[in-house]
Amino acid sequence: MDPTPNRADAHRPFSFVSDASGSSSPALRLARAGLWAVCYFFFYFIQQLAELFAPLLLIAGVAWKALPVLIGAVSHVSASADPQARDAIANVASAIPAQITVAGHTLTASGMVWDGILLMGLAAAGATLATLAGRNM
Repeated sequence: MDPTPNRADAHRPFSFVSDASGSSSPALRLARAGLWAVCYFFFYFIQQLAELFAPLLLIAGVAWKALPVLIGAVSHVSASADPQARDAIANVASAIPAQITVAGHTLTASGMVWDGILLMGLAAAGATLATLAGRNM
């Protein structure tokens, strides 16, 4: 026979062991609930920020990447058109930068798309961790 009374709880981490015995003090339980509440707030806040900025970065990156291609297609169509229109389209196409440097950070279209995808992963991780923190409260 195994001397452990609850064999199922013996292999679980401490945070998942049932506290039915009431051996911990109310102050300790309150501190534990407070810690999980702070963790839940932090993870949920990060999730909300990531869910806000991920689509913005994805849309801006895809639009920035597609704009030169669309303008190039328009310039090929307008090759037989008025030379002034062709020159205006060429000027617009050359005005679209390949990268922008803001406060020492270089932004590119593919970088913005990748950052949007990473933020979606961060939002999923935040949702998972917030759920786990909510269950442990």
